[in-house]
Amino acid sequence: MSHDLSLAQSHAFQLSCDLMVPVTLFEVDGEYGVLPSDEIDADDDLAIVHEYMPWPAH
Repeated sequence: MSHDLSLAQSHAFQLSCDLMVPVTLFEVDGEYGVLPSDEIDADDDLAIVHEYMPWPAH
């Protein structure tokens, strides 16, 4: 978890490219975290910031 949004965004983008899967950047209690998108459940108490895709949108 990180308190620095720009650092978390950079890590999320890089993780998505490295794993070639969508990852989600989220915020909980003033900290930012990143998980592969398929590991996040609808009932998780997360504030979704952005979802990063490893491929360009068409």
